[in-house]
Amino acid sequence: MIPVLGRYKIVSEIGQGAMGTVYKAVDPIIDRTVAIKTINLNLSKQELEEYEARFQQEIKAAGRLNHPNIVTIYDVGKTEQVAYMAMEFLEGQELKDIIAGGKLLPIEQVVDIIAQVADGLWFAHQQDIVHRDVKPSNIMVLRGGIAKITDFGIARLPNSAVKTMTGLILGSPRYMSPEQVIGKSLDTRTDIFSLGVVLYEALTGMAPFDGDNVNAIMYATVNTTPPPPSTHNRGVPAMLDLIVAKAMAKSLDDRYQTVKEFADDLREVRRQLDAARPSVALKARSAPPPPRPHSSADILAPEVSTIPMAADAKLDKAPLKDDETTKPLGIAKGFDSFDATLRLASMTNQTEEFEEYITATQKMRAYRGKIEAGSPLAPATPPPPPPDEEPADVEPEQPRFKPIPRFVAPPPEAAKAAPAFPEGTSSNMPAIIAIVVLAIAAVALLVTLLVK
Repeated sequence: MIPVLGRYKIVSEIGQGAMGTVYKAVDPIIDRTVAIKTINLNLSKQELEEYEARFQQEIKAAGRLNHPNIVTIYDVGKTEQVAYMAMEFLEGQELKDIIAGGKLLPIEQVVDIIAQVADGLWFAHQQDIVHRDVKPSNIMVLRGGIAKITDFGIARLPNSAVKTMTGLILGSPRYMSPEQVIGKSLDTRTDIFSLGVVLYEALTGMAPFDGDNVNAIMYATVNTTPPPPSTHNRGVPAMLDLIVAKAMAKSLDDRYQTVKEFADDLREVRRQLDAARPSVALKARSAPPPPRPHSSADILAPEVSTIPMAADAKLDKAPLKDDETTKPLGIAKGFDSFDATLRLASMTNQTEEFEEYITATQKMRAYRGKIEAGSPLAPATPPPPPPDEEPADVEPEQPRFKPIPRFVAPPPEAAKAAPAFPEGTSSNMPAIIAIVVLAIAAVALLVTLLVK
């Protein structure tokens, strides 16, 4: 193994290819791991010209393609013994090795891989580049399920200098399209056929066209129709059988006309497979409590209080329970409705609207005389009942407080008829007068306290 190739330090050998060896190397300038693909130049002059032309064509094709599902080319170079190309180092497995492992991939994963390859081919086809060698060994599956297309070595470019010679077959026989086998002109639909063959093999683990030799494989490709994939793998849905049959149609007109249509159908299958699977347990087992609705009381100043109105349906939506009753709120003794009205009118710039009410109230408060009937300040009195109708029996309003008996002086006649004091009490008159005065003062004090 060579230690250095150009500025790249060789770490290990990855594998051998038809054109040369593939190495794992490190770019010391930027400390990046790369894959080095080489072409052995120890060939005859004709072989050297052919392989070098194919190598240059791969460089041009891959250099124009910048897509997540196509390997990235970093650099190219040449020494006396080999020509080389530095590309993205992919940590994963070739789809060929995965299929050869004997264990079929889940249907969903196969659909995802082929759909990604179709995306990469669609991008290449839009650049007028046909791969012409789509096969499992040219598809890398990375960690995380990302698929990338490699090896555009025999890709057809516009005005390509590489021509297919008579009798020379470019591509792998098991994955070639019928038009590629019989030597017809190729377009993007040849890649669709090859990708359909790869899908068939990934679903079943078996190649749809096989034989003891190359001629038998080519004959089967042109003349036979393989059984649906579901005959080998019962997990394959019927829709996938239809997709594979359309992708591998012998006639170009019966085949998918673009690889994008192929990818769209695959994603529809994936959507249906996901919908058929039972849902997994959610991590969120309960919804968070709803936020408390904000009322106008939350926006008012802290010193402003509001009185709840349970009777108003707009303010209180929740009905009362059977054992719940509404309790009236008391009003502070120092509350002045007139002063509160003045402040509210001033805060809301409605002084003019309340001017008449304010003026009348101020006059009422300032007036200390007798209010005549008919005055605007006089309280309204109910109209008298009609003369022909007897007033309804109304229970007299009970007084709130029990009347306090007052001292009443005897009439003058009674005073004359009986002397105020019996005889012999003239000497005790000052004491009696003092007792009477004290009694009157005590009664007056008691009346004053009760009134207050």
